[in-house]
Amino acid sequence: MSRLDLAFAALADPTRRRIVARLSRGRARVTDLALPFDMSLNAVSKHVKVLERSGLVKRERLGREHYLQLHGAPLREVVQWVSRYERFWNEKLDALETFLANQSDEEQPS
Repeated sequence: MSRLDLAFAALADPTRRRIVARLSRGRARVTDLALPFDMSLNAVSKHVKVLERSGLVKRERLGREHYLQLHGAPLREVVQWVSRYERFWNEKLDALETFLANQSDEEQPS
């Protein structure tokens, strides 16, 4: 799988997106990340491993503590890929807006 594919797969899960959102505010211990979730520490750790494999998260060990930090390079790749289609969708939505405006004009009595 490419790094882009791994990033999309990792971000497809809402729990992992919440972890990424939390890490966007700064590094955190795995145990602290698990607190807001209604799941075991082991389950959160599995989500973290998916994020690590995608390159979105880096782990640092300081003694017995494991700290996680967001790594932005895969997110930049996702943004670049998505932005290619922004112009396409903007053009389609503009055309739809024009079409609907013309429909409304035709329905107005003269």
